[in-house]
Amino acid sequence: MSALKQSAPGLGLLDMRIVTLEEHLSFPEMAGQIPPEKLGGFGQNERMKQLVPKLADITGDRLTSMDANGISMQVLSVDSSGANLLAEDTGPAFAMQYNDLIAERIRGYETRFTAFAHLPMTAPAAAADELERTVKEHHFRGAMIRGLTEDQFLDHPRFASILERAEKLEVPIYLHPGLPPKGVADIYYSGLPNHSGMAEALAVYGWGWHSETALHILRLVYAGIFDQYPKLQIIIGHMGEMLPFQMARSERAFQPGAGGANQRKLSDILRQQVHITTSGFFTLPPLQIALDTFGIDNMMFSIDYPFSTNEQGMEFFRRIDLPDADLSKLAHGNADRLLKLNT
Repeated sequence: MSALKQSAPGLGLLDMRIVTLEEHLSFPEMAGQIPPEKLGGFGQNERMKQLVPKLADITGDRLTSMDANGISMQVLSVDSSGANLLAEDTGPAFAMQYNDLIAERIRGYETRFTAFAHLPMTAPAAAADELERTVKEHHFRGAMIRGLTEDQFLDHPRFASILERAEKLEVPIYLHPGLPPKGVADIYYSGLPNHSGMAEALAVYGWGWHSETALHILRLVYAGIFDQYPKLQIIIGHMGEMLPFQMARSERAFQPGAGGANQRKLSDILRQQVHITTSGFFTLPPLQIALDTFGIDNMMFSIDYPFSTNEQGMEFFRRIDLPDADLSKLAHGNADRLLKLNT
């Protein structure tokens, strides 16, 4: 089935509930507490500085833009690396303060905003407790984890308490790319001309982010994490972080009994426990292969605001040619079900 719509959208689209769930915020009073040297020089370019007001705003221009573009709800998440860059004795208080600020600033707008928790990943036991606190006290819908923590992936045993708690609470973990580890950055992304931040683009949003997140998911598969936590649900963005294109080839290497700890085929694990969003991808070929591999029941619409505009996202959405039932799943149905947005 082609995902390209040749004609103008029908009137039904104007009334459709639209939920987007990789939409970012950053409060300057919190971001300012992260020592600049911890950021490795990333995220300091002029474009990021220009986006500071948009990231800090929730119920001003952000909400106005949502209304103008027909977006019903955003699921908010902290944009930059934060508590995961702090020591285990300081990260928990930082994360708690950040989550409480988010809850305070969306109070009264619960039909328009909810959030993923910001976790102190360097203190895993505290992170598990903070996840539970935010779910029960603030009705947050899971957590967003940004890449590696102290150069370790989530398959490391130290993070077991977080995975266990997410499974127990029946909330997903959104696995977002993070800053590349220094050793990786030094080998892969150094020695290049850094005109207008292009070396950073290669390391993060232009390529490196996505390949690292795909690797992260494959490690979880190979390490048997999804079999160990069969009810754990993971979300990844950016049209599946390269995995739809790679699924069939990778599956040949990850057959059960081939040396890994996984007990199921890669494609079965991905379809049963991994969900993908369209965030930041606005062309139809990646959407088509995602539909063909993950399937419509595993896909959710997202924009990646403010790094992408709501206008870009909705122009793309209007070009998608799917049956009404499938378009409704993409627009809100799958997110409502996974995140329990109607409860």
